[in-house]
Amino acid sequence: METPAVSTTGEKDTSQPQQQWEKNLRENFDSVTQIRQQPRDPPTETLELGVSPDPASQILENTQGTEKLVAELEGDSHKSHGSTSQMPEALQASDLWYCPDGSFVKKIIIRGHGLDKPKLGSCCRVLALGFPFGSGPPEGWTELTMGVGPWREETWGELIEKCLESMCQGEEAELQLPGHSGPPVRLTLASFTQGRDSWELETSEKEALAREERARGTELFRAGNAEGAARCYGRALRLLLTLPPPGPPERTVLHANLAACQLLLGQPQLAAQSCDRVLEREPGHLKALYRRGVAQAALGNLEKATADLKKVLAIDPKNRAAQEELGKVVIQGKKQDAGLAQGLRKMFG
Repeated sequence: METPAVSTTGEKDTSQPQQQWEKNLRENFDSVTQIRQQPRDPPTETLELGVSPDPASQILENTQGTEKLVAELEGDSHKSHGSTSQMPEALQASDLWYCPDGSFVKKIIIRGHGLDKPKLGSCCRVLALGFPFGSGPPEGWTELTMGVGPWREETWGELIEKCLESMCQGEEAELQLPGHSGPPVRLTLASFTQGRDSWELETSEKEALAREERARGTELFRAGNAEGAARCYGRALRLLLTLPPPGPPERTVLHANLAACQLLLGQPQLAAQSCDRVLEREPGHLKALYRRGVAQAALGNLEKATADLKKVLAIDPKNRAAQEELGKVVIQGKKQDAGLAQGLRKMFG
């Protein structure tokens, strides 16, 4: 089934239609052979997002942008949606929390109580207000289970989950989002049930959860939702990365599939890194070589792109996608050489 075209910001040669390029990419996509496990009752075994941000879940990588958000929050700390009488004490530096991937800055308006925070499987009663129209949850009270449910596949879902992991019961906070000029988003965690840390899961549980994430990711990819698929693959990888080395072989497929998503999302640098991880384990992995070649071409690294694509053709001479991509790289190289020659003539002519 053909999936909707996904626009990218990576540099590509537009001489070949976008649909054909995406078709080549999907023809080289790893399909899932595992059948998703039947859901457990109750579904309390879930995935923790607070380990370390993977490339698929990074919304913003600009530390200067984060510093700007912090400065705005510190400068406007007296401007709150609630009255100052709601605040038991003056805001301190500890009232600001920086999301590790730079996707938002949290300012605590009302402190929670206790030390516990939501974990895997925690059912959270949440009040979300002020999200940009069309990009957030329905306003009002809602219940969200950490690591469970389709809400996590949305951009706002991942952001809320990361924020909830940092909150105590009863905490109310404002979130400053990059590019959002309106009032800060407000999030309140009224209560939550007890969950589990990822280290409390058995190896078999982690592997089962990773298989479910991978299967869901492939469903989303085939439906044209590369962004949601990337988040699923990233969560699966974070689970498997906690296992002792060398880890299960499924990590290789996950990195390769993540690279396919990153290419469609216009993230060639991240795609090349994902392919590097695959090729560290399997130097002759055809799909990783092809995707890294595409990524290197988008980055303008034509020699590296040529080397990867020629390796693919040396193993599989009839690989049509690699043949077409190599032809584009050759044309791109000739254009670069012509441009350089013209520049030199102007300089020394």
